[in-house]
Amino acid sequence: MTQTSTALDRAALARWRNAIIAAFGLGGISISAWGPRLPAVTSELGVNTGTIGLLLACVTVGSIAGLLAATPLLHWLGSRRSVTGALLVVAAGIALMGGTLATGLLPLVAGAFALTGFGIGSLDVLINVEGSAVERTAGRTLMPLMHAAWSVGAAVGSGIGAVCAAAGVAPSVQFIGEAGAIAIVALAASASIPSGTREEDHGPAMSRADHLRHWLRAWTDWRLLLIGVVMLGVELGEGSANNWLTLSAQNDHGDTAAGAALFFTVFATGEALARIFGGPVVDRLGRVRTIRVTTALGILGLALFILGGSAWLTLPGVVLWAVGVSMGFPLGMSAAAESGPNPAARVSVVASIGYLANLAGPPAIGLLAESTGLLGAFWLIVALMAAALVSAGSLGARR
Repeated sequence: MTQTSTALDRAALARWRNAIIAAFGLGGISISAWGPRLPAVTSELGVNTGTIGLLLACVTVGSIAGLLAATPLLHWLGSRRSVTGALLVVAAGIALMGGTLATGLLPLVAGAFALTGFGIGSLDVLINVEGSAVERTAGRTLMPLMHAAWSVGAAVGSGIGAVCAAAGVAPSVQFIGEAGAIAIVALAASASIPSGTREEDHGPAMSRADHLRHWLRAWTDWRLLLIGVVMLGVELGEGSANNWLTLSAQNDHGDTAAGAALFFTVFATGEALARIFGGPVVDRLGRVRTIRVTTALGILGLALFILGGSAWLTLPGVVLWAVGVSMGFPLGMSAAAESGPNPAARVSVVASIGYLANLAGPPAIGLLAESTGLLGAFWLIVALMAAALVSAGSLGARR
């Protein structure tokens, strides 16, 4: 890799790995910051589900801009500064979200959601490219563990939301406090990220135009697009849980605000545990069979949550839902990196598809829910997870 071609000693590699794991964890905390508090945000702003869906659409618009900006930022600023900068933008957006909620002015709140989305969108591509580089340098599989850190961060973030909801802490106060913590950890961890970009050692150096051409060409690779179909299903399932699970548990299944927040904590914890302990399962079954088994369980879990009338059905449904979406993203990243030359461009493409599904899907669910209700809209997730099940063969080893 250019500018990082000297061999890293074990201690430096461990610090690099831990810094990226920390960045994944901060991403999880960030993406779950507002989801568990949506009932309180809805009440504080005095808006309906459709308006909340539009605010989430602002996150999507910002994330699209962040996804497009991630690769140029990487080659302009280098890995260390681009990852740190993305985390600081996330912290600034969440702090602004808290400040603008207090004003009650929807345009300002929408701008804060968009800024947060920009930071998270760029961060997601950057840390997946970094994670792939760490994995290649270490010579062993690390992506599931890194994505487990994202899930642990989401569980921590949702737990913070549940505690704040139970204690009556205003969302604005919670968001500002979380933003400060994210900024401090980001600055502390960034020193362990090697400088430079993550390019392959062999071949001539590529210009920015060459990088853009490689990235655009990757979008015509049918295997990457099929991996993207898997991403669409599992990431829509994850993103919808992040944004709508608590509201659905409260409005459709009659839970309290604190109980609804704990439902998402169960989801995030289940996803994290599945990723932490899923490695031996992948080694035994392979990527393809693992995705088929987990997505089938996710479809069953969603059906239980949609149709179940009591916690005896909906809570196991949430656990199976979490297992169903747990392995698609990390295994998709590994499959994309192995699918051909220029792994960074390929990882960037698949990460972009997955992240767009994660953020663009929930606003669509919110708009659909205006006519069908949230539980009815969740059948769209079931349909796309079925498509992911059918497309799982694309994650097989490259011939």
